[in-house]
Amino acid sequence: MSFIRAAASSSRAIRSQIGASARRRYATAADPSKPSNLPLYLGGAGLVGLAAYVYINFSAKAATSKAQQKSPLDPQNFVEFKLKHVEPYNHNTAKYVFELPDGHASLLPIASCVVVKSAEDSPHPLNDEKGKPIIRPYTPISPPEQEGELNFLIKHYDNGRMSKYIYELKPGEKLAIKGPIMKIPYKINEHDQVGMIAGGTGITPMYQILEYALKDPSNKTKFTLIFANISERDILLREEFDALKKAHPDTFNVIYTLDQPGSNWKGYKGYVNREMIKQNIAPATLGDKVKVFVCGPPGQVSALAGKKDGMKQGTLSGILKDLGYTEDQVFKF
Repeated sequence: MSFIRAAASSSRAIRSQIGASARRRYATAADPSKPSNLPLYLGGAGLVGLAAYVYINFSAKAATSKAQQKSPLDPQNFVEFKLKHVEPYNHNTAKYVFELPDGHASLLPIASCVVVKSAEDSPHPLNDEKGKPIIRPYTPISPPEQEGELNFLIKHYDNGRMSKYIYELKPGEKLAIKGPIMKIPYKINEHDQVGMIAGGTGITPMYQILEYALKDPSNKTKFTLIFANISERDILLREEFDALKKAHPDTFNVIYTLDQPGSNWKGYKGYVNREMIKQNIAPATLGDKVKVFVCGPPGQVSALAGKKDGMKQGTLSGILKDLGYTEDQVFKF
């Protein structure tokens, strides 16, 4: 199965506007389910304002060939979208395809996510112990210009209340989605080298950036992705990353590492460590020419770069700090 879509035709004007677990189980362990708190995901008004600004600026200028003037998504309000169909991916993950009205594209800026909750008329609304809606962030894997669909790759965790809720959705049922929520404005060629370190489903923001940047013919940035998983069958989007590596050998490399490799596995083994990073990620001495993105379970992020502080980055620590990287060089999704 391949999720890669041929890039839709878009102008350079659009690109210039957009261009802008414990340590031993951290690689892939699921974060225990907790009651949702919307401010935890949206942060203060500044973040919402940034999301709204990018949304309006992007949507106003990214008209498609069908004269689409804005995204069907709303950064200020939840909008309900029907589940079109589900495509099983592996033993615990599936691709969920939601229908966008009138064949419109999402026009999501890079890099951004959305937040989701149960629909208002859901027969089984997903609420916390206080009766408040549980809200969770997800990063779509469909490109911004893909028409008529918004796609998510979601792993089903037995103790993940939202993933279980989505897993039980039937085609035709709805999910309330709000966004985009801007994470970090990605600009083509802003850095010479970009290192990416991901674990499990933390791969989706990395895929979003790579899919966008590598299809841009002007891209000169060299990307290196270190992707940690439990076993070989848990590697999400492997076919897509291998295809990107083959198509862009000079600007993209992917390294897989497994906690529980099979006897025939020839790649890295174990958790992402100091030597693995030194061997594959551009050094901190490159200054502002290098950026390192980190996304994965909280334990992994903490071991590599220190804990996040809600929606704030938090103090840089861990392996990347020990290797000399600065807070300006590291971004935690």
